[in-house]
Amino acid sequence: MTNQHRATATGFHRGELAVQRQAGVQTQAARLVSMVAGGELRAGTGSFLAKATFAAIAARDGAGRLWTSPLFGPPGFLRVESTTRLLIDTTPRVSDPLRDLPAGQPAGLVVIDFATRRRVRINGILAATSGGLAVDVEQAYGNCPQYIHPRHLSVSAPSGAEDGPETLRGDRLQPQDIAFVHAADTFFLGTTHPESGNDASHRGGPAGFVHAAPDHLWWPDYPGNNMFNSFGNLAIDPTAALLFVDFRSGATLQLSGTATVRWDAGPVGEDTPTGRRVVFAPQQVIAIESAQHSLAAAD
Repeated sequence: MTNQHRATATGFHRGELAVQRQAGVQTQAARLVSMVAGGELRAGTGSFLAKATFAAIAARDGAGRLWTSPLFGPPGFLRVESTTRLLIDTTPRVSDPLRDLPAGQPAGLVVIDFATRRRVRINGILAATSGGLAVDVEQAYGNCPQYIHPRHLSVSAPSGAEDGPETLRGDRLQPQDIAFVHAADTFFLGTTHPESGNDASHRGGPAGFVHAAPDHLWWPDYPGNNMFNSFGNLAIDPTAALLFVDFRSGATLQLSGTATVRWDAGPVGEDTPTGRRVVFAPQQVIAIESAQHSLAAAD
């Protein structure tokens, strides 16, 4: 694959600025520009990361396809080596499409502590290490706890058991995939930008807030921080990747495809609180039943 080059972040890119203008929130977003204008892993962030047991990573596989994958591990699997380097003492699961993800490419992570409803987004360049992976950090910033469903997630070290079978669904969702989506109150969205790299973000809502059919999914856009990082990426490149996780079993549903923001989704209401929705068309669908880690979650 051809590795992308990620320019040093100096603020919002043109896609983010264009979406902020269209949404009429330029003034509110401008107050937050320092959050995305480069970053480092400070002491408070390091303490948070050291306790984390879950992250989602957005990156490309060896064929150049974007995926969003889960990273599970006991506390300490994320370690701050310096203010600009994060060590990840694990790799994606054996059956995961990012199992052998190439180093030297942009990667986006979102790390969440569901119990405290705290999350941190980290973007940078992926590097390989002897024990796992590392990210040379270019952006690191927190997001508000809005839409994070509290749950207590306990993850042990890998058990030695293989993952459950990987099932490639082609470009359509099967009935069991649709049921998986409709039961979810959380998913993770990966997007990309030709200069600013890959980004992973969290989406949450009531169970069933993501609507699924065999050939597409859609979800409402809820009010947020007005930075529109994901929407800004989609305005430039529609490539997107979704990750749904069953936090009780570790089973996952991963979709790679394209996403479009619909600004005229209908009058503001329960299903369209901002009048916007996102429509996603899958190109590849992978389901994995996981047994590699011991995972326990309680809402």
